[in-house]
Amino acid sequence: MDAFFVSVELVTRPELRGKPVVVGGTGRRGVVAAASYEARSYGIFSAMPSAQAQRLCPHAVFLSGNYDRYQEVSGRVMAAFAEVTPLVEPLSLDEAFLDVTGVQRLHGDPPTIAKRLRNRIFEQESLTCSIGIAPNKFLAKLGSEEGKPKASKQGPVYGRGIFTINPGEELDFLHPLPVRALWGVGKATGARLASLGIETVGDLAQTPLQHLTRALGNASGRHLHELANGRDDRRVEPDRETKSISHEETFAHDISNSEDLHIELVRQCDAVAQRLRNHDMAARTTTLKVRFGDFETITRRVSAPSPFVSATEILRMARGLLAEIDTGRGVRLLGVGVSNLGQDSGQQLALDLSVGVDRDHSDAATDPERQLVTNGLIDEVRNRFGNGAIGPASATVAGELRVKRRGEQQWGPNQIGKDEETSRPNRGSPAKNPEET
Repeated sequence: MDAFFVSVELVTRPELRGKPVVVGGTGRRGVVAAASYEARSYGIFSAMPSAQAQRLCPHAVFLSGNYDRYQEVSGRVMAAFAEVTPLVEPLSLDEAFLDVTGVQRLHGDPPTIAKRLRNRIFEQESLTCSIGIAPNKFLAKLGSEEGKPKASKQGPVYGRGIFTINPGEELDFLHPLPVRALWGVGKATGARLASLGIETVGDLAQTPLQHLTRALGNASGRHLHELANGRDDRRVEPDRETKSISHEETFAHDISNSEDLHIELVRQCDAVAQRLRNHDMAARTTTLKVRFGDFETITRRVSAPSPFVSATEILRMARGLLAEIDTGRGVRLLGVGVSNLGQDSGQQLALDLSVGVDRDHSDAATDPERQLVTNGLIDEVRNRFGNGAIGPASATVAGELRVKRRGEQQWGPNQIGKDEETSRPNRGSPAKNPEET
C-alpha cells in the first residue's frame, strides 16, 4: 500500500490533501510511522524521530493515528487478496506476498491480476497500492518499490504502479542497483562492502563467495551472494506460525517509581494474555524488557513447568523478573512478552463461578480453575462490549480504567500542547504511549 497510514487518514480527512501530513508520536520521544509524499519531499521518512521531522517541516500536520482503523482497512484489503489466491502471506498491515502460480487459468496472467487488484482496492477503499511481479519474493518486493510514487511538494508523482520482472530478466534488473537495495545490507554492511569496492549489486555478484564470507561471515556472505544473483527459494507461507506475543511502551518521561511501573506491568500482562487467548494458544516462557534513559536495554526471561494463559500468571513471572532489576535510575521503555507457544489445551470454560470450585477455601488469584473461569468471563465481556469494558483494578488511575489497546499510539508519546506532553491524572509520572511488537 502507498503511504498506508497517511492515505487512510486522508480518506476521512480530505481537507488535508496536498499538505505535508505525518502519522506518528508527536512527543519528544515519538517516531514517524508514515509520511505523505508532500512530507517526504522535506526528507521525512518512517522511523525518524518526530522531533527531527518537525524541524525539517515545521508546518507539517501531525496525527497520532488510529490503529484500529488501519487494521480494519487492512482486513478488507487482505480479504480481497484472498479472493484471488489462498496463498497470501501478510508481512504487515500494508504489505503481503501473493503466489498466483496456480490461479492464472482462472484469473489471467500476473499483470492482469495485478491491474484488477489495484482497481478493486481503489474502488473499494480509495487507496492506491504498488505491485511487484517476479519469479520470487525478493524480486517481487524490489519490483513493488520500483512501482511506487515519488515524493514532491505538490503531492505524489505516480509511477508505473505495477512493475514486472520476467523470468530471464532478473540480473538485468538487479545488477545496476546500489548494493543497499538488498535485504540485509544496512549502514554497517554497506560500509564494509564499500571498503571492498563493492557499490552495486552487480559488483557483489561478481565477487568470489569466499571473499564475501571472509569479510561478512559465512551466513551473511552466502545470503547476499544468493540475492545478488537473483536467487530466493522461499515459498509464500499463508499460515505463518506465531512464535511470540509481546507489548512494549516508551514513556514520555523516565519512570523510577515502583508503583507506577507496577501499573504499567499489569496493563501489559493483561493485554498479552488477552491476545494469547484470542489466538487459542498457551505459553511457557515470559520475557521482560527494560530500557533505561541512557538506552541501555536488558531482557530477562523465565519459563514455567506447565503452559499458562492467564494475566495473573504472566504478571507473577514478570513481577519476579522486574524485582531483580534496579529501576531507580529511571525506565524509558518497559515490555512484556510470552513465547514457547502451543495450542491451548485447557478445559472448557464455565460461566458459573461456583462450578468445580470450593469458594470458601480458594483464592481466585492463584486457583487455576478459578483463573480459567475468570478468563472466560473477561473474554465474554470484552467480546460483547469492547476491551475497555473490564480490566484489572490495579490498572485504574484516578478512577480511569487504563486497559491497554493493541496499537494504541504505538509510535511513542504524544504531545498535547506546545510544551506539554500527555500526563497521567494525579500521578507523579506522565502517561506513555506504546511501541508494540
